[in-house]
Amino acid sequence: MGKRYAKLGPGEGPNYDWENDHTFVKVSGQDSGGAYTLMEDNLKASFALGLHRHDSHAETFYFLDGEVDFYVDGDWYRCTTGTTMHVPAGVPHACRVAGGEPARMLMIFQPAGFDGFLAELATMSEADFSDEAKMAALNARYDIIPMGPVPPHPDDQT
Repeated sequence: MGKRYAKLGPGEGPNYDWENDHTFVKVSGQDSGGAYTLMEDNLKASFALGLHRHDSHAETFYFLDGEVDFYVDGDWYRCTTGTTMHVPAGVPHACRVAGGEPARMLMIFQPAGFDGFLAELATMSEADFSDEAKMAALNARYDIIPMGPVPPHPDDQT
């Protein structure tokens, strides 16, 4: 009989080391029966994620280290260690690392599925990333609705 639980240590789990972040899947959609995905995201100092929304899933972020400027539904927040940000389905959001230092957070996607998005991205070539139709189909399959770049931050205004 197989184990009825899973345990992953630091640096364990399927992982995706991108240019701007290094993400570890800690609880996959398969592990949770599709209820949620839990990931650890190690954000590099250059990390920024443009404005987008999800129409059928919610995201919860728990900030472990560093600082992240988080834009949600028209408001900016500086998220530091111990902060939780919950974004229900349909709410536009974006984020960027603050202060030029790396940050780390846990992300819960409910229901599960975002781990599948990352797994598909990992198999793609540069030509695939340049193919607008292919990217639009991938985003649609995983409930990602791009809405533009990271909005201007008040600290950036002169």
